[in-house]
Amino acid sequence: MDASKGQKLSGMQKQVLSLYRGFLRAARSKPAEDQRQIESIVSAEFRRNSNQVDRKNFLYVEYLLRLGKKQLDQLKSPDTIGLSSVNVSSCKNQNADT
Repeated sequence: MDASKGQKLSGMQKQVLSLYRGFLRAARSKPAEDQRQIESIVSAEFRRNSNQVDRKNFLYVEYLLRLGKKQLDQLKSPDTIGLSSVNVSSCKNQNADT
């Protein structure tokens, strides 16, 4: 593979990247202080998930994508000014119980 063309992304990687970009775009529509807080939370969540989530656990990754899309839809609302953080380890434990 030619290094100048970069690595091909999988479909799931493209979905994650699209979701991340969507959060950053939505954050830009909020007041500056809220924007910084949202960007910080989103970056931390994505970073933590990239390190803690087993990439071969497709069901859990799809669950996180659905959850993220719901949160993004809420964030896009003009009435929403902030974003709460999701604790991945508690979600993982809840999924194991069901």
